[in-house]
Amino acid sequence: MKQRPTIVVLAAGQSSRFGSAHKLEQPLAASTVLGTTLARVIASGCPFIVVTTARLLPLVLAEAARRDVLVLADEEARRGVGHSIAAGVAERPDAAGWLVLPGDMPLIETTSLQAVAQALQEHPVAYAQYRGRRGHPVGFDAELFSELITLDGDEGARRIVARYPAHAVEVDDAGVLLDIDTPEDLARARGEALPSSQHAA
Repeated sequence: MKQRPTIVVLAAGQSSRFGSAHKLEQPLAASTVLGTTLARVIASGCPFIVVTTARLLPLVLAEAARRDVLVLADEEARRGVGHSIAAGVAERPDAAGWLVLPGDMPLIETTSLQAVAQALQEHPVAYAQYRGRRGHPVGFDAELFSELITLDGDEGARRIVARYPAHAVEVDDAGVLLDIDTPEDLARARGEALPSSQHAA
């Protein structure tokens, strides 16, 4: 069996749209937004690296080993999501590929991560899609290493996705679309994270 790609969990953003609190620290279910996302990542069985900042390091270490964490200086983190992706990929240069996943996607299903990882065995770029809408994670084959490590700014990896045949992996998982940017997003995620028996409470 081919080695599984490494999931690059992006947890170094400034969370500016959420307000004074950091969105990744917010309680969700029995954990936090980031903790819930990381639990899904760990359950996938794929190796992973969490790209974060010193502020969030204790939160990350509640779920992950220190060897699976890359701490960016604040000035690096401010360079944007592209730089975070490049740093995470560069930290795992020998990976079979990389799945890029924002840390604020706690409702994503483990099976969606596994499906995109599987698709990278046949495609240079793959991404999760729900009912025709593009979501996360976005996966990249190992051959794209040299391009990924030059990313910078807030554009992320869009130009790489546009340059190569990107394969949509249709999943029955609305969680591939829901990221937590605002308190309203968090309220929606909390509602959907509850067991169905508690929705009426």
